[in-house]
Amino acid sequence: MAEMSYKIDNRDPPVRDGDHEIVFRCQKGDIDAFGVLVEKYQKKMLNVAYRMIGDYHEACEVTQEAFLSAYRAIKKFREEASFSTWMTGILLNQARNRLKQIKTRWRYEGRSLNDPVETEEGPVLREPPSGEMSVVEQMEKKDIQSAVQDCIRSLDPEYREVLVLRDIQEFSYEEIRAILNIPDGTVKSRLFRAREILKERLKKRIGGQ
Repeated sequence: MAEMSYKIDNRDPPVRDGDHEIVFRCQKGDIDAFGVLVEKYQKKMLNVAYRMIGDYHEACEVTQEAFLSAYRAIKKFREEASFSTWMTGILLNQARNRLKQIKTRWRYEGRSLNDPVETEEGPVLREPPSGEMSVVEQMEKKDIQSAVQDCIRSLDPEYREVLVLRDIQEFSYEEIRAILNIPDGTVKSRLFRAREILKERLKKRIGGQ
C-alpha cells in the first residue's frame, strides 16, 4: 500500500453564513452591496460603540470610521469568521483608539471619563417599552438604564468589552474569542469578574443593599 501523506491546514474553514453572497459582491467592487451590510449592522455596531464609549456622538463617528475601515479591507476578509464577528473586531479597535483620544483630551480639560455625558434618546439607548408605562415608571426605567450605562462605562476596557459582547450583544463565547483574539478561559474569567464588579457598583448606585 502506498504511503499516504497528510497536510495539516491550521486555518479555519470559511464561514458561509447569510452574508456570504453579499460579501462576495463587495469584494468584486459592488458598493451597493456594502451598503446592504451597513444597513443590516449599523444599529448593532452603534450600540456596541455607545456601550464602550458612553457618548452618542462619539459612538456615531466611531461607527462610521469602522465601516469605512471595513470597506477598505473587505477584499482581505477571508470569512474565517462571520462578517458580524469581523466587523465587531474592527469596531472595537476604533473604539479603543477613540477612548485613548478622549482620555487624553479630557485630561487637559480636567474632566473624567466617568463624568455625565450628553446622549440622545433612541433605540440605541432604550429598548421599546412592553405595554403602557406611567410617566413615573418611565422615569424610573430611564434612571436605572442610565445607572447601568454609567457603571458599564466605569469598567476597565477589557472587562467592558466582554460584558458588552456577551451580555448585551449576545455573541457566543466562540465569537468573542475570535473578536478579541483571547482564549476561552480568559473570556470566561473576564466576564465573571466584569459581572461581579458591575453588580457591586450597581448596588451602591441604585440600591445600596
